[in-house]
Amino acid sequence: MSGHSRWAGIKHKKAIIDSKRGKVFTKLGKEISIAAKIGGGNPVNNARLRKAIEDAREANMPQDNIKKAVQKGTGEIPGISYEELRYEGYGPGGVAVMVEVTTDSKNRTAPELRKVFADHGGSLAETGAVGWIFSSKGVIVVDKSAAAEEELLNLALEAGAEDMKTTDDGSYEITTAPTDFEKVKTALTDKKIPIGYAEVTLVASTSVPVTGSQAEQTLALVRELEDHDDVKQVYSNYDIPKELLEKAG
Repeated sequence: MSGHSRWAGIKHKKAIIDSKRGKVFTKLGKEISIAAKIGGGNPVNNARLRKAIEDAREANMPQDNIKKAVQKGTGEIPGISYEELRYEGYGPGGVAVMVEVTTDSKNRTAPELRKVFADHGGSLAETGAVGWIFSSKGVIVVDKSAAAEEELLNLALEAGAEDMKTTDDGSYEITTAPTDFEKVKTALTDKKIPIGYAEVTLVASTSVPVTGSQAEQTLALVRELEDHDDVKQVYSNYDIPKELLEKAG
């Protein structure tokens, strides 16, 4: 089972229900502020902000916190200035790892991430080292019980999807170009088809099989990276057996 979207889906669901230590609210607040800064404070005209607010509400983030995060982004109230960066590296067994961060101090974040990689048998790499392996795609996951395969495939393709495949965990995985993601997602919701996971993400073109202790070490690396306050998302091209992923989840 490849890590490019499966782990993203697992961790996304866990993050939405896990607000311990306030880390989830902090990360969601950063995303709302950046989205508002880039695209304006109206979620109707800002898809990224709309998605960030939806995630915040799923996590039961107080409405006042959401409002303040938007206002910090638009400059209506003072706030910390964040920048978005990507770090690239290698995990155990040579797996590629991409880390998206939102930080107010890259001079603090970079050495902290370098230590996390080193502690788990990996290493931080130069820009461009593994980035070529990943491409931006919209990924929408629908449970097999939610729709007939042919009906779902036709609906998705007509809306602009690139492909749909059956996964080994009882789901259909629809991929789209980032520009067509919202259109395909809307087509499904208009037909009242439940969506298990939907996000514009990075998808790896190749995967690296890892098993045993290397698999455990890889998942520990990803887990600690995602637990870092400045990390927004982690992507990897590992291919780990389903039973190990479920055990780690």
